Amino acid sequence: MIRHISAAAALGVTLALAAPATAVATAPQATTTATAATTATWAAGTRAHLVITAPGDTSAVRAAVTANGGSVFASYDAIGVIVAHSTSTGFASAMRGVAGVQQVGATRTSDVPADAYDPALPPNPAQSPTTLTESLTRWDMTQIKADQAWAVTTGSASVKVGVLDTGVDDRHQDIAPNFNAADSVSCAYGKADTRAGAWRDVGTHGTHVAGTIAAAKNGKGVVGVAPGVKISSVRIAEPGTSLFFAENTICGFMWAGDHGFKVTNNSYYTDPWQFNCPDNADQAAIIEGVRRAQEYAESRGSLQIAAAGNSNLDLANKTVDTESPNDSTPVRRTITNACLDIPTELPGVVTVAAMGKGNVKASYSNYGNGVIDIAAPGGDGTSGVYSTLPGGKYGNMNGTSMASPHVAGVAALMASTDPAATPADIRSRLGVQAGDVACPSDSRCTGTTAKNGFFGEGQTDALKAVAGTTPPPGAYFENTTDVAITDNTTVESPLTVSGVSGNAPATLEVGVEIAHTYRGDLVVSLVAPDGTVYPLEDFANNDGTDNVSKTYTVNASAEVANGTWKLRVRDGATQDTGRIDAWNLTF
Repeated sequence: MIRHISAAAALGVTLALAAPATAVATAPQATTTATAATTATWAAGTRAHLVITAPGDTSAVRAAVTANGGSVFASYDAIGVIVAHSTSTGFASAMRGVAGVQQVGATRTSDVPADAYDPALPPNPAQSPTTLTESLTRWDMTQIKADQAWAVTTGSASVKVGVLDTGVDDRHQDIAPNFNAADSVSCAYGKADTRAGAWRDVGTHGTHVAGTIAAAKNGKGVVGVAPGVKISSVRIAEPGTSLFFAENTICGFMWAGDHGFKVTNNSYYTDPWQFNCPDNADQAAIIEGVRRAQEYAESRGSLQIAAAGNSNLDLANKTVDTESPNDSTPVRRTITNACLDIPTELPGVVTVAAMGKGNVKASYSNYGNGVIDIAAPGGDGTSGVYSTLPGGKYGNMNGTSMASPHVAGVAALMASTDPAATPADIRSRLGVQAGDVACPSDSRCTGTTAKNGFFGEGQTDALKAVAGTTPPPGAYFENTTDVAITDNTTVESPLTVSGVSGNAPATLEVGVEIAHTYRGDLVVSLVAPDGTVYPLEDFANNDGTDNVSKTYTVNASAEVANGTWKLRVRDGATQDTGRIDAWNLTF
């Protein structure tokens, strides 16, 4: 989770704990979820507010914003949340007296940057090709059995995971194969910016998180927990400060709900308040606005995974906050458990604590019995989490920011094996299938072995999440190299099988992952080493569904197992194209 500290920190004004990462070797956009904003010009003293009303038609309240000296920057009618800007110090109090207005709250104690009105695109870093061969036995992956889960599934290309963070370097060699530009966006300042590249990283944090979730299994650098799913970047951090204000988070959750994200990862807290307290009018509006947006995303099928934080605090026994507000001058204030770290403490959000190497709490990780849902490797000391960095680079970071994407990756694998699973289903299964971790000899850890304040339901388990306790029977072979499918062509993807005695079984399983915008164009076949063709599926010409994510069973008992098998895909029409993402054989 990103924590903002003094300029003495190694990353300058901000630090993702996420310790500083050291590098080693090196389509048309969808409609925005916000209604059109009122045209306004930036002026010094501009502050942002959430104006909250009943969901639905917010036109009357939007008119009142203008009448009371403000402008509508964005409006999310589906949840009744308006992002308003004003230079008037009396704006909030005036709007609280408007009929239909339920809450109003300033989201900052500093001015909205001028960049909000004409945002600069983040830099597009030059890429450094790597000579590193990916290791399938990194400590964090083996600790959660992701390396064993890959024998069952690497994830489906139809599963979208949203990285709500500082942005993602989409051109990174380990990110590019799985990057979904069509559903990526910047939500900095609270309004969707769909320009190409607006989603790129304004730091390093988001690219590192993205790699842990879904770095491609391509032989280079690293491999993510779910290397077959798709990553979408939703940049909610603002450039320069890397702060994540409430309106940015609201925009991100609304985008996730409207763009079919099955999972989002949230390794941050909503600035400028480390904890938002409901007895403060501004913070109460922040809680309500973000809560509504999270509920909207979940209602549309999206599960939110969030980092617990890196202050080594007991979230079940809050007493003081010394870090807020972090966009101006922090003050010491007394707080209670009613004050929430959001989004991680919102209902429905999976709260993730960090572990070091082995069954140990990471020294920095927040904890709390009844607050922590699950734990995952976040690194500690010299055992950091190794992942992608912008510019084709790689490096280590430590933090609950690094733990949360492990759980997001496991959730994505679950969604891949059970596409019908709801957010509530996945949330429940994450806990049920986690491995119990008992409290150490530490009086701060309360609860039982099955559920306690340090580890929640236990350490996430990728293998149990997808297949129970054992890998699938039979030898398993996979080709994850992309093969482009263009109009009116036939393409093949080869897969060499060796070490299997005798003939193939009568129940040979063929797993197919094809990304395509109109699968009715496709005919899919398996070609045996001797050239025999086994038809898998000739999709109906009127089948306009995107993508193929299926497992077929073939009676291949007449074929010698060893040799080069091929997946053959014929595209028999024009206008729609795609690619073979991956395919596999289980004998």
